[in-house]
Amino acid sequence: MDLFTANTDRLAPLADRMRPATLDAFVGQEHIVGPGRLLRRAIETDSLTSSIFFGPPGTGKTTLAYIIAQSTGAAFVKLNAVTSGVKEVRAVIEEAENRLKLYQKATYLLLDECHRWSRTQSDSILPAIEKGIIRFIGSTTENPFVSMSGAIVSRCRLFEFHPLSKEDVMKTVQRAVIDEENGLGKLRLRLEPDALDHIANLANGDARSALNALELAALTTKPDDSGVIVIDLGVAEESIQHRAAPCDDTQFYDMLSAFCKSLRGSDADAALLWFARLIQAGVDARVIARRIIAHASEDVGLANPAAMVQAVTAAQAVDLIGMPEARLSLAQAIIFVCESHKSNSVVVAIDKAIADARDRVNEPVPLHLRDTSYRGAEKLGNGRGYKYAHDFPGHYVVQQYVPDDMVGRVYYRPSDQGQEQKIRENKKSRRRYGETSKPTGEEADR
Repeated sequence: MDLFTANTDRLAPLADRMRPATLDAFVGQEHIVGPGRLLRRAIETDSLTSSIFFGPPGTGKTTLAYIIAQSTGAAFVKLNAVTSGVKEVRAVIEEAENRLKLYQKATYLLLDECHRWSRTQSDSILPAIEKGIIRFIGSTTENPFVSMSGAIVSRCRLFEFHPLSKEDVMKTVQRAVIDEENGLGKLRLRLEPDALDHIANLANGDARSALNALELAALTTKPDDSGVIVIDLGVAEESIQHRAAPCDDTQFYDMLSAFCKSLRGSDADAALLWFARLIQAGVDARVIARRIIAHASEDVGLANPAAMVQAVTAAQAVDLIGMPEARLSLAQAIIFVCESHKSNSVVVAIDKAIADARDRVNEPVPLHLRDTSYRGAEKLGNGRGYKYAHDFPGHYVVQQYVPDDMVGRVYYRPSDQGQEQKIRENKKSRRRYGETSKPTGEEADR
């Protein structure tokens, strides 16, 4: 190591300096690297095949890849999908092939942010993976089944990383406090127990976030009279003020799905929790407002028409007063939709009607329903025989409102929930007015 490399390492962020170099020092992910587990055995025997590490940030994906680099007898090359293209990959593959032919030495290729590669870039390494020229290790915070090429995923072993436990984060922070070589041990640092608890709690399973907060606190706090840097709760609260709330595409859609299903399932508490987590993760409140409006029709509909009023009003509040005040209007609409009687009759009705409009022959509009507003319409027979509903008892008269081939088709069937009970009763009461209904009022006098 030369002087410049040493300086770079010394000035690297604490989270990078504290990366463990061995499996024994690795914290967390016991389900995949615990004693006797497949991944641990593969690393210890240097027999790991192409793999993808996926999970939230700060959970050890890149760290584990570096441990593999330290322990393997193979060559190890790291690329980043954001900055590396097909040209760089081909160069790595060519070197790996020569290395394998000349020295029988394998090559690991670590690709950080591997979900950012296009299909063309992904396809460029497929032959090398299949032939064993490289052992691919992809690292990503995204769900590979959603964000990556299926061809790559099918050729790799998947290992899911979970958020670290609070205890694991605390262990990582405490190690950094006392480590004199790579950590902050030379600073005479004292981390108060409540400060440690606060940092570990708000890091939300992300060791990098916790170490960044510790480093910020240590470097910005003046020593006391005895030369000790004391990180108390007040300092810790300034260093990490909000719980880390990762929200990649997969997490976003998963939480949004849970929110929508909670609305439909009439669980106001669950819906409020997912709403809060989405907002905390930085999701635009208008996205949530649109979902509430959709579900006010899809899952409540005419069982409680006021749900739509609440939903639209909440969406207007987002535009008029903005967040965070509009959270109250959104929460009110969420609770209203959840606690309302449920009916999906509206969505069933419109979906059936659209299917018929799409799939069946469009017969012409019956003559008695056609437009009569222009000169000459009567000569065409438009409107002839039309019955004006308000001239009949109950403001209702039986007549054909659809083309001949659609007679008898039923789309809307009111449920027995909430206000739709009255709609069912109204539909039944109208049936007693038959074709023989006699007109009333002015129509009867004519």
